[in-house]
Amino acid sequence: MLVGRSEGFLIGQKDLAPTIDRIVAYAAAGADCLYAPGISDPGAIREIVQAVAPKPVNVLLMSPSMRVADLAELGVRRVSTGSRLAFAAWAGFDAAARMLQEDGALPSASFNSA
Repeated sequence: MLVGRSEGFLIGQKDLAPTIDRIVAYAAAGADCLYAPGISDPGAIREIVQAVAPKPVNVLLMSPSMRVADLAELGVRRVSTGSRLAFAAWAGFDAAARMLQEDGALPSASFNSA
């Protein structure tokens, strides 16, 4: 799968038009999926989806308020988590280590095996 990726929003370029121009060009050049990480505004996401339809658009989850179901309603067909799953894992690790240090025990979830 070839992903056409435009990173303007990640580096502070918040004008949507150049991002759309770039991903439309990637789509025309044969990209299978289009991705503009850093965009969280539903209206902007909808514009991107419409600009490259029927090609799929990928969105990076940028905040706790972004939900997969809401993105799907906007037409998004692929979602990335970036490093958020690792952050969640480390938060769990930190909480367990803190509990071990403060209480001398581990959370019961530490003993569940998959």
